[in-house]
Amino acid sequence: MTEPAAMPRTMRAAVLTGPGRLKIEPVRIPKPGTGQVRVRLEGCGVCASNLTPWAGPDWMSYPTEAGSLGHEGWGIIDAVGEGVEGLGIGDRVAALSYKSYAEYDVAEAGSVVRLPASLASLPFPGEPLGCAMNIFRRSNIKAGQTVAIIGIGFLGAILTQLATNAGARVIAISRRSFSLDIARTMGAAETIRMEDHNDIIARLKELTGGVFCDLVIEAVGKQWPLDLAAEITRERGRLIIAGYHQDGPRQINMWLWNWRGLDVINAHERDPKIYLQGIREAVDAVASGRVDPRSLYTHFFPLERLDDALNATRDRPEGFLKALVVFR
Repeated sequence: MTEPAAMPRTMRAAVLTGPGRLKIEPVRIPKPGTGQVRVRLEGCGVCASNLTPWAGPDWMSYPTEAGSLGHEGWGIIDAVGEGVEGLGIGDRVAALSYKSYAEYDVAEAGSVVRLPASLASLPFPGEPLGCAMNIFRRSNIKAGQTVAIIGIGFLGAILTQLATNAGARVIAISRRSFSLDIARTMGAAETIRMEDHNDIIARLKELTGGVFCDLVIEAVGKQWPLDLAAEITRERGRLIIAGYHQDGPRQINMWLWNWRGLDVINAHERDPKIYLQGIREAVDAVASGRVDPRSLYTHFFPLERLDDALNATRDRPEGFLKALVVFR
């Protein structure tokens, strides 16, 4: 293993001790094994998927392993295990690893993506950026299509920019005025406040000459937005499920899905190779300027305030879109 000669022995890492409770503990800095690298983290994005473990479901056990739940990390490789080729100490990378609510994390060499010098000053939570690219690819959006995006959070905002740049007419639907403002800056042609189900349908019918949308992306992960998505998708249109439905079963209007002949795509991925493909595409998109996520990173927290970051992600205060935990 190759690592700096002078290294501290411990690092700070977050440990969840119960529902809505955590502490920052000193733990030993991990060493990379064969085929692995260690990343001295600059930061880690806070994912909405953390909120269910944070709330304390029956299946959750405490305390968690140090750094657990953090999976949107980026930083500098500072140690390289045996057998690693093509990566070295000093490389800045986005890491697909899973204990990144800590100052250091270990990742498989094949699960990191090198960041170019042009992105040196930019935070880069690779996993959610890659997720957006994978959803966009599977959506197969074409120029001239009318695309509705329900839920303008971090994911929905990036998809708005990608779809607009692809030549689509984007209609953004979200409950917060701030989110709709973001959607407009990302290129949305129309915005609709998500307040009344029937009013939204009537507005979409008006905007599309009665035929509804060629493609609808549901990016909320709740029952009502899923219901609404089907209602505003045209006959033989595509309904893309991008929201993370983690809080229980869903019901669908199968009659409507049948009658309209909808193509329904669950755009979630579980293959790490596809995750990495998305992150690589995100690096290219951000480096080229096709995607600009800078305005979407709205709240920054030190590790000691991870609880505040999680609560903000849950409560979504005015002006909130995406929280990052930053170390340096």
